[in-house]
Amino acid sequence: MTLSASDIRSRLDHPVVDADGHVMESVPILAEYLREAAGGKTADAFLARAGFVTMSAAEQHWVVAEEQARKQRRPAAPWWGSPTTAIDRATAFVPALLAERLEELGLDFSIVYPSVGLMFAGHDDDAMRVGGCRALNTYLADLVGPHRDRLTAAALIPMQTPDEAIETIDHALDELGLRCIAISSWVRRVGPGGPFSDVFGIDCEHDYDRVWRHCAQRGVAVTAHGGSMGFGFRQSPSRYMYNHIGHFAAASEALAKALYFGGVTRRFPDLPFAFLEGGIAWGAQLLADLVGRWDKRGGANIRQLDPARLDGARFRELLAQHGGPHFARPDVVEAAAQMNSAHPHELDEFHLCGITERADIARRFVPSFYFGCEADDPFVGLAYDERLIPGDEPLRPLFGSDVGHWDVTDMRGVLPEAFELVEEGLLDARAFRAFTADNAIALHTRGNPAFFEGTAVEGYARSRVERGHPID
Repeated sequence: MTLSASDIRSRLDHPVVDADGHVMESVPILAEYLREAAGGKTADAFLARAGFVTMSAAEQHWVVAEEQARKQRRPAAPWWGSPTTAIDRATAFVPALLAERLEELGLDFSIVYPSVGLMFAGHDDDAMRVGGCRALNTYLADLVGPHRDRLTAAALIPMQTPDEAIETIDHALDELGLRCIAISSWVRRVGPGGPFSDVFGIDCEHDYDRVWRHCAQRGVAVTAHGGSMGFGFRQSPSRYMYNHIGHFAAASEALAKALYFGGVTRRFPDLPFAFLEGGIAWGAQLLADLVGRWDKRGGANIRQLDPARLDGARFRELLAQHGGPHFARPDVVEAAAQMNSAHPHELDEFHLCGITERADIARRFVPSFYFGCEADDPFVGLAYDERLIPGDEPLRPLFGSDVGHWDVTDMRGVLPEAFELVEEGLLDARAFRAFTADNAIALHTRGNPAFFEGTAVEGYARSRVERGHPID
C-alpha cells in the first residue's frame, strides 16, 4: 500500500460509505437471544448446529465432517473464515471497536450485516427461522445501536411467507429502531416435482407484491444477501472454494431475473433492490442478455420465430435435393418440418415488464438495481463503460468492505485496495465517488430521505437528497 486508508480519505471531497460490512456473531450470546425469542429447544438445536465454531476441538469436527462429506457427497462447508490478526478479529465481533476504528480504516459510515445468523433466513423450521431472525435482529440492535452515528445494522427478514416478512420488518423498524433490511435471494420449497427454489418474482406460491408494497410504504430498500453454495455444480465435498466462487452472483442473478421478468421493477419503480457480494459483472451481462433476448424474442419480435413463417414446400424441396437417403423418409421430413412448433399461451415472455421498445429494457433495470462489489473487484469499471452498458445511465455499484470475513486479511487495506481502481485508470474521481458514497446514499434515501440523519455523513447525504441525486 503506497497510501494509508486515512491518507486516501483525507484526499477525498466526499465520505466513504461502506454498504456491506459484517459482524461476526458470538454463538453463545446469540443463543441466549434465541432462547428468549424462540425457546430453549430451538436454542439448543441452534447450538448443536453452530456450536462447533466455539469448540477447541474444531479440528476434530472437520476431520469427521470431511470424511462424512466425501461418503455422502455433501458439499464442503466454509472453513477458516475469520480474521487472524487479534485487532481485526476483535473488531469483527465487537461493533463498538469497529465504530472506534472507522477513521483508521478510512470509512465514515458502515452498514453491517450478520454472518452466522444468515442461516436463519432460509431455515425450514418455523421457530428457528422466524424466532432466529428476531433474535438476531435484537442482538444486532443491542450491539450496533449505541453507535448509530457511525454504524447501522441490516435486519434479517424471513421470506417463507409474506406475512412473516412483513411482521419481521415492522418489528425491526418499530421496536428495534433498525433502518434497513436484508433478505435471502430465495427460499427452498418442495412441490409435486420435488424441491425447488422460490425467487419471489415469478412462479411464486405467494403474492410477494405485498412485501414489496410494504417496503415501499415503510421507505426501506430491499437488500439481498443470499448465496447458492450446495446448488447445482457447487456441490464439491472436498473444495470450499469450488463451491464458493460465483455463488453470490448466481443467487443474485436468479433473484434479479425473477424481479425483472415478474414485472416487479415496473410495478414498484421507486423501490430499489441491492444484491450484495456478487460484484457487477453478472449485472452487466444480465442487462446485455435482456437486450439481446428482447431483440430476438421480446414483444412482436417473437413472431419472427413463428413456425407458420416456414415455407414448407421449399423446405421439403431442399431436403429432397440435399438430404440423401436419410431424409427421404416422409416421417423424417415431417418431424423436421414440425420441430419446435408447440408454444405456450402467452408468446411474449416480457409481457409483465412493460417493455414497448428496446430502450425500455435499461429503463426498467438500471434505476432499480444496485450491485455490491468488494474492494478487490476489478470489474467495477464495467458499470461506467458506455460502450458496453445499454441505456443512458451507468450501472450502480456499491462499495462493500466485507470486513470481518476471511477475504479481508487486513481491515486497513480495504480502502487502499478500492482506490487502486483510480490509480490504475479503471475509475475516475466521479465514478469513485459514486461507487464509495453516492450510490449507497441514493439506495437508502430513495424511500427514507432521513436515513443518514444523526450520522457522520448527514450533511453530505442531505445535500445529495436535496439535489435529487444527480449523476455528475
